[in-house]
Amino acid sequence: MAIIVGYVPTPEGMAALDSAIEEAQHRHQRLVVVNSSRGESLVDPRFATGAEWHSVDQRLADAGVDHELVQLVEGKDAAEQILALANDLNAELIVIGLRRRTPVGKLIMGSQAQTILLQAECPVLAVKGKA
Repeated sequence: MAIIVGYVPTPEGMAALDSAIEEAQHRHQRLVVVNSSRGESLVDPRFATGAEWHSVDQRLADAGVDHELVQLVEGKDAAEQILALANDLNAELIVIGLRRRTPVGKLIMGSQAQTILLQAECPVLAVKGKA
């Protein structure tokens, strides 16, 4: 079993990572950090750079958390990738960060968080970024 956290280099992503570290320590579980892109990784601001990814790895090591970093560049949405990985690993928990979106923004762009919340087969912890 593992805890999955969807990570993007934003305040929401950092809040999700913080909460996931706490959960992994509390539950004594391995933490799998997922960062993904649909294929535009060179221009996608949600795709962690090498330095950002190294910083995440170092932070987890400093926290003493058993962890794995997974960066995916596939033609799938982040929600699809996180849900598939959660199923493959029989995840105990998924942690995601939330950002405020307008109803029109959700309609036009969809909501990765909403998809995960509605389709996950395990509990989902949704956290807000610091204001």
